[in-house]
Amino acid sequence: MSKLLSEQAKGVYIIAATPFFDDDSIDYDSLDRLTDFYLEKGVSGITILGMMGEAQKLSPDESKNVMNRVIKRVDGRVPVIVGVSNPDIKKLIKLSNSAMASGAAGIMVAPNSSHHNDETIFNYYIEVDKALGSKIPMIYQDFPLVTKAPISLDCLMRIIREIPQVVMLKHEDWPGLEKLSELRSRSKAEGLRRISILCGNGGLYLPQELSRGADGAMTGFAYPEMLVSVCKKFESGDQDGAEDLFDLYLPVIKHEQQPGYGLAVRKETLHRRGAISSSKVRTPGPSMSSADHKDLDRLLERLDKRLEKT
Repeated sequence: MSKLLSEQAKGVYIIAATPFFDDDSIDYDSLDRLTDFYLEKGVSGITILGMMGEAQKLSPDESKNVMNRVIKRVDGRVPVIVGVSNPDIKKLIKLSNSAMASGAAGIMVAPNSSHHNDETIFNYYIEVDKALGSKIPMIYQDFPLVTKAPISLDCLMRIIREIPQVVMLKHEDWPGLEKLSELRSRSKAEGLRRISILCGNGGLYLPQELSRGADGAMTGFAYPEMLVSVCKKFESGDQDGAEDLFDLYLPVIKHEQQPGYGLAVRKETLHRRGAISSSKVRTPGPSMSSADHKDLDRLLERLDKRLEKT
């Protein structure tokens, strides 16, 4: 069992894909191989059942099976975070308790569109925390582009102040760099605890987010070793080296981050890298045409050539 998630978390907590066979069933052997792949690339943690893990397409039994499989495979080597977001709070609480009993380090919770202002968002997290017994570490996922539940800086600070079990912010507001900076500066000025901030959005803005006070990345880019190296270089003070490395991968990052299509690119890249047996996105979901494959061929060929020169 890994240690519980805390405010000191940093590095890369990769958002894991969920591998499927072409018939839409879960490929558990590929799930094992993908878990090993992430660990081999040096990630600090693994986040499962996230939005990019197609959690919304899994049945409760499938979610539990994926969770147990990954936690067992990791075997305490790194923390495993479980995405538990669900409009039905009873199902959220059930999965959360099951995750922690299985050895998870914490849970990630996003608000939903019914939480239409700061007060409803705050009250929701109070409700979740109390239902969990105020003992399970939580991540606040700030992704209003998808959740349709924007949160103000004041409300985030109130959560930090009044809900100690929220130990991390998954920052993927867009645009959100100034929000990140202000959260850090105002928290320090007011003497609030410093929570961990890991960033999503496919890693698209990672160098700038790190310079604004983020502690790392929580995203699913198909080259996790780049994310790991960028974070390490930045932490060591080599900002130029971190940005130079990031720039090599930027065309692939941008291509993978296309809304409604990028997951197919990500899974195809993981497939080409030998991490999963099929690039299948569970129905309903995007697929790649022959022209799409040619685009990716060229992007990855050019990336390989750039890497050979470094």
